[in-house]
Amino acid sequence: MNLQNAMPLVLGVFLFSFLINSILIIPFIDILYKFRLIRGKEAPKKGKVPLFDKLHDKKAGTPVGGGILLILTSSVLFAVLLVITKHMGIPIKSSYAVKNEIFLIFFTYFSFAMLGISDDIMKIFGKPKKGRMGLLFGLTRRDKFLVQVALAGFIGFYLNCVMGIEILHIPIFDLTLRLGYWYIPFASFVVVSFCNAFNITDGLDGLSSGLLFICVLAFGIIAANNLDAPLTLFLALWSGALLAFLYFNVWPARIWLGDTGALSFGATLGVIGLITGNIVALIFIGGIFVVEVASSAIQILGWKYLKRPILPLAPLHNTFLALGWEEPKIVMRAWLAGIILAIFGLWLATI
Repeated sequence: MNLQNAMPLVLGVFLFSFLINSILIIPFIDILYKFRLIRGKEAPKKGKVPLFDKLHDKKAGTPVGGGILLILTSSVLFAVLLVITKHMGIPIKSSYAVKNEIFLIFFTYFSFAMLGISDDIMKIFGKPKKGRMGLLFGLTRRDKFLVQVALAGFIGFYLNCVMGIEILHIPIFDLTLRLGYWYIPFASFVVVSFCNAFNITDGLDGLSSGLLFICVLAFGIIAANNLDAPLTLFLALWSGALLAFLYFNVWPARIWLGDTGALSFGATLGVIGLITGNIVALIFIGGIFVVEVASSAIQILGWKYLKRPILPLAPLHNTFLALGWEEPKIVMRAWLAGIILAIFGLWLATI
């Protein structure tokens, strides 16, 4: 399949994914309400209410679990596309062995989703625990992090030892580093970092899903330029699903991704950057996610070493919220910054 001549197919796949998800999402929201998969209030019933809860507990009652629908629809539609192309005798070309590439994408997609759905269920139906900053819901940070590292370690091993990826290219300087087995911890770090960066950013209506839509479009262009058919078709399906979801996720949101989508989508974005060999471009294309996780790290360091917060509230979008910015303004400006960063990342990927 020559992707340079397959633009009608890619656009058709995008529109079909958008249509299917647009049809399914309303009854899916009703299902989430039926099974009580909704966000609850997290503020303590007695004592001082943390600033975070003051700003966000008004969102209580919103269904959580939109990531489940997007993961299922894009996966099923991708499988159908593969069957159709095979039946029609259309050759599928990719940057690596097709089976290996598809396995890695969907292993990441589903394994991190399973971790996320476990966390969502415990947040909704489990008993909260007391923490330094208020009540804690869901899996502990330690348990969640350990599972992420284990999954990311396997992904790094698969990329290096099965798919043979060991090179880090730094554009502008035209520098290529051969990492060898050091690529495994490097890849693991990228996956865990973007998994958590996306999850941290998923705090305002439409923020993370809109930014991810921009990122996926950018990497769709990169994948098409690399003549990587499976990845391009996957990204077309994913972006179509995201656009349908975004219609219902913008302020005031009728549905949220939940950790199911947040952990899965962040990790998958990191893997796509690794597969395409555009890690430096990924840092800029997903630049807002990087800034958000960096702001949280700065806040943690402030509490640890200065015994006080550096920002009014972390991550950065909460700082703007605490300063009195309206939520839609924060989101729209983040999207604009995300578009500029994505264009710069695309430029890096093409030089």
